[in-house]
Order: sequence, then C-alpha cells, then structure tokens
Amino acid sequence: MRSGSLFLWDIRFQRKYGFYFLYAVFTGIYVIALLAIPESWKEKTAAILIFSDPAAMGLFFMGAIVLLEKSQHTPCAFAVSPVRPMEYIIAKVSSLSVISLVVAAILALTASVNNLHIVLFGTVISSAIFTLLGIMAATKITSLNQFILWTVPIEIVCFVPAILHLFKITPDWLRYYPVNVCMEMVAGYAPSSIGLLTVAVFMAVLLVLSKYSVLKMWGSTGGVKI
Repeated sequence: MRSGSLFLWDIRFQRKYGFYFLYAVFTGIYVIALLAIPESWKEKTAAILIFSDPAAMGLFFMGAIVLLEKSQHTPCAFAVSPVRPMEYIIAKVSSLSVISLVVAAILALTASVNNLHIVLFGTVISSAIFTLLGIMAATKITSLNQFILWTVPIEIVCFVPAILHLFKITPDWLRYYPVNVCMEMVAGYAPSSIGLLTVAVFMAVLLVLSKYSVLKMWGSTGGVKI
C-alpha cells in the first residue's frame, strides 16, 4: 500500500517538474536522428541511445530529485514516518523505469530492432541499476555540482566498457561484466545464464548499499544526526 502511494507520488513529482515534457522532447530528437541515419547503423545507434539516456536517466536525474526533496524537507518527513527505505527505493526505481520503458520502446520500434522483448527487459534492468547508483550518489551530496563529480567515475566505469563491448572490442571475459550484460540485452541479444546471475548479484548488492545510504540520509536530516 505504501509502495503504491510512494510510486504515485513520484509520478506526480516527476510530472510537476517537467520530466515527462523533457523526455518527450528528447525522444522526438532521437527519433529524428534514427530516421536520418543509414539503415545499417540504426540498431547499434538505438542501443547506445537507449542505454546512455532513458536507461540511465536515474543516474542523471536522481541528484536533482533528491536535492528538490531536501529543499522541501521531505527526508525529514520520511525519517519520522512508517515508510521504509526499501519502499522509498522501489518507488524511485519503478517510477523512473516507466519513463525509460516508454522511451526505449519508441526508439526500438523506430529502429526496427529485433527481439523487442529482450530490449525492453534489458532497459528495465539497466534503469534499475543506474537508479540505484544514482540514489547512492544523491544521498551524499548537498549541491548539483557535487552530484556531477560523484557521477563522472560511475559513467566512466559503466558507459565506456558497455559501448566498447557492443562493438566487440573488449576481452571475452568482460561479457560477464554486469553493465556489458545489460548492453547486450538492450542491443537485443539474449543473455547467458551466468550473465544474468552476475546482474542479479550486482543488483542485490546495490539494493543493500542504497538502503544503507537512504537510512544514513534520513538519520542526518537538518544537518544533525538523529
């Protein structure tokens, strides 16, 4: 019940602050770009666009979301409410995954990619991973500049290997690197059992770390530990 209410609250929050309008504009630009490029480039271009933007939007926007919540003293309310950190996290992951899924579906259909169901599944998993990483970074910052500094190394270790893997210029053993497995799925390739296992373990670790980060943020509301 609380998770559903938090999910709807996040949806309203994102709509109020223009997230949907912004991604409608981005989606239009991406569709025009995909329609303009040669047919042979479309699948890989669509995979890169999906992985680096709608799938990763939680990483890019979580700083702004959490800073807005802090400015409205929302963490103070959560700290004294029955809401659990995991419910808060699941609501954030779910609400952002909705936007990611819709945008990814439009881009994938525009590029006429194969195995749409795998692409969308990979997008949801990637979105969850990036949102969890974004939550961990956002709970530790007090300004947008700090958040950008926190996310730069995350982007390097996530985007560079995944894009190189898409073009098959990474060592064979890196196919089990979680973000590379996600990129394979976003590109429409079915993952291996070992690859799925590494992603599941990685997500479990991120969930635990995110829960700890949220608890720490709620326990330091107003600049004083409680």
